[in-house]
Parts: sequence; C-alpha cells; structure tokens
Amino acid sequence: MKKMVLTATAVAIVCASAPVVAKDKKAVAPVNIDAPAGPVQPIAATWATGVTPNLASDAVLPANTEVLVRTTSELNSKKLKDGQTFVAIVANDVMMGNAVVIPKNTPVNGIITWRTGKGVYGKSAKMEYEIRSFDLKGQRYGLTGKFRQEGKGNTGATVATAVIAGPIFGMFVTGKSAVVEQGRELKVYTAAGIPVSGGIVAAPVAAPATPTGATATTASAQAPATAQPAVATTTK
Repeated sequence: MKKMVLTATAVAIVCASAPVVAKDKKAVAPVNIDAPAGPVQPIAATWATGVTPNLASDAVLPANTEVLVRTTSELNSKKLKDGQTFVAIVANDVMMGNAVVIPKNTPVNGIITWRTGKGVYGKSAKMEYEIRSFDLKGQRYGLTGKFRQEGKGNTGATVATAVIAGPIFGMFVTGKSAVVEQGRELKVYTAAGIPVSGGIVAAPVAAPATPTGATATTASAQAPATAQPAVATTTK
C-alpha cells in the first residue's frame, strides 16, 4: 500500500513539474492583420510648410527599412490567447530626405503567436508575438518583427526552496507570467519596398547668360541636376 502511494505521488510530481501549456476556454476568432497580396499602393509623403520635398518622382521606401514601434498597452500571457491581436503605434517619423513617409503614431498591428501558462516549481510562462503591418490612409503595409518574452523570476532559487521544504510544497510554487510592459519599444522592418508619391525631380540648373565676346558653353557640357532617392531615416 505504501509503495502504491509513493508511486502515485512520484508520478504526480513529475507531471506537475512539466510546463503548462495555456488552454483557452474560448476560441479566438482569427483576424487577418497581414498586408494584402498584390501590388503595393504608394504612400503619399508629407512635409513641413514651406519645405520643398527633395524626393525623386520614383522614390521607394526600401524593404527592411527600420521602423521603431511602441506598445500602447500591456501584453500579459495570463490575459492573452494564441491568435489574439493587439495594436501598437509608430514611435518616430520615418523620413526620406525632408519628407515624412510613415508619420509618428501610425497604428501598427501585432499578434500573439504562442504562449504557455505558469508552471509549478517556479516555472515561468513564455510568450511569442509578432508585428505584422501598419495602417496608413486606408491602406495596409507589411512589417516584419518576431519577439519572445519570458516571465521574470528566480526559478533556481524556487526549486531549491521546494526541495528543502519538500516536494509537495513545491507543487504550490508557480512562476511568473510573461509580461511586455506598456511603452516597450520594438525595432521592426518594412516587409517590402513601398512606392512613395508626392516627390519631385529637381529642375535642371539653368546655364548663366554668356557675356558678349565670351566663348559659349556647349549644352553637352552642362549636366542637368536630378534628385536622387533619399535614404530612409527615423526622427524623434
């Protein structure tokens, strides 16, 4: 009888020490936050009053341009479910030259892709999430960024305490939830090149009038100046 009790207790302890995969009581309706397939619609750039944009007419915001994103609410593995979406914002203007391409505070779409619940013996929860897109003037554009968050806690010390106090005591000691605090800044990147409209091509530089008696400069010697696509930057 004693052997049977000890065996059952051992099995319970082994099972309880394994990570607990969070089970959702209610299924989350899928929400498509990915950018649509097909040609990407141009972004209409903006600039400050009195400033002439120095973009080429065929300017393109390159793929893998860095975009700094800021969370607007806490992401907590205890409250969120796999497949649940959340909204963040662009933290700083994304610029090309002196024109703003992606304005600060533009809405950004994220999703929880995987998580576990807290386990016994101090095992903390884990959560993975992605930033997939941003919405601007009725259009959705793709972003890429994958992140992982683990609950903070001294698991080693918790397990040691459980061993000293006894295995049954350890079964009641759980870890921490995985939490991404409100205001966390994340570096993500544009998924593809995005055409930018609203730019101009600089007019050719006019040749100065030739003084009387001076030798005229041939047209071929004057190379017209054209604007080049600027490198995208972010400003705070």
